Amino acid sequence: MRRLGISLLVFFVVAVGFVDTAVAHHGWAWTTGGNIDLTGAIKSAELGNPHGVLKIDVNGEEWTVEVGQPWRNERAGLKPGDFSKGVTIRIVGEPSANINDRRVKAERVYIGGREYILYSGRD
Repeated sequence: MRRLGISLLVFFVVAVGFVDTAVAHHGWAWTTGGNIDLTGAIKSAELGNPHGVLKIDVNGEEWTVEVGQPWRNERAGLKPGDFSKGVTIRIVGEPSANINDRRVKAERVYIGGREYILYSGRD
């Protein structure tokens, strides 16, 4: 019985740690809460769940941009081809609290002068 109790405790600790890590990464807790504005050229795009990830060149620095889940991007009017390599893109969103990460979660995306709102309730 004691062995079962220890096994359950270990399982619980590991499960809580996993959930905490997933929520911290995919939520907004890792961001500053304020917005920045970046413009650069798309270097690569990996679209899918839990969210799309772009690498963009901003004045010679590579930034990682988290865009929405496929359904969120589609709802905003974006198509996978909009994230093609070389496309100039403007991102307004919340950066990582650790600025050395050069990572931002996009709230709004601008391509070719058109605005795509991913998170309408955030600003």
